[in-house]
Amino acid sequence: MTLFFTSPIGLGHATRDIAIADKLAVPKSDLLFISGEGAPALIEKSGYRCLDLYKPQRFSVENGQLQQSFRWLMSYYSYYKRCKEIAKGIIKENAGLVISDEDFASISIAEEMGRKRVLLTDILETHFTKGAASLVEKKMNRSMRDMMDKCDYVIIPDAGDDRGNLRYVGSIVRDVSADRDTLRRRFNLTKRTIVVSVGGTDVGRHLIDKTVEAYKKLKEKLDADLVVVPGPSLKLPDSPDYRNLGFVENLHELIYAADLVISLAGRSTMDESMAYGTPGIFIPIKDHFEQEEGAARLGYKYDDIFKLESLIEEKISRRSEKADVSGAQKAADIVLKFNA
Repeated sequence: MTLFFTSPIGLGHATRDIAIADKLAVPKSDLLFISGEGAPALIEKSGYRCLDLYKPQRFSVENGQLQQSFRWLMSYYSYYKRCKEIAKGIIKENAGLVISDEDFASISIAEEMGRKRVLLTDILETHFTKGAASLVEKKMNRSMRDMMDKCDYVIIPDAGDDRGNLRYVGSIVRDVSADRDTLRRRFNLTKRTIVVSVGGTDVGRHLIDKTVEAYKKLKEKLDADLVVVPGPSLKLPDSPDYRNLGFVENLHELIYAADLVISLAGRSTMDESMAYGTPGIFIPIKDHFEQEEGAARLGYKYDDIFKLESLIEEKISRRSEKADVSGAQKAADIVLKFNA
């Protein structure tokens, strides 16, 4: 049995783990996922078993700005300890490889039990706090780094040079099931289409509101439709100004079919946009270091939320060629070494 411990903080971890699992030459019954929040529904719709056991502490975000980051960090540490108890029972009951997508609790338990383990992560250290509070975070980072150093492999979905146990595989995205024209017919997209998506949490409501506001001003000029994908945690009323799709399990295909995607700066959505050649506008949560760093790589920052009108006009329909992305296969090849 191969165990996938998938961080439930956002849906990006689940989508890339599904992408890897789809490339493994093993029966789906030989894989077991452990996660929480909206991730289990997404994983199960892809045909895999998933235990819904994790209940993470949510970020406190107001108007797109992270609040009380140190308090969240301390809450995360309590969540981490709870997850260790959950992971201990699962790993004890199931032999085989442990794969963790930024779930350090399972990595810690697998280390204690002497199990083979692979970590998948975007980041090598966190930077949520400043001042005196950062001393606590630095100590947590040292512990995290020690766990990384002791893993069999650490898979990083980015470009880079391998060293030690670090393996850089590039972007990890799911395969699409059809060409773009076919997908547009499936989604009933008849005009140029703007998709706004905010992932698996409710912290992106501000971005949806700002996008709808900008779209209403541009609607006649652009002759384009707006499709909103609020995800599993955010409920929106229907409106004549947009088409509300709620939670979709194949968001990557909708991104490919669209003419523009607007999103928070989640790594997986940005990678999917670039892989499928769809132009994107990515607005990070202010003071969320990971999102700010990711958005900056593509030329965006939080204040761009106040320039959505001009950005939409500039970016819509500026498609590029669909890229040949092989990160999922490279990651799967690393995992398969343990079954050789």
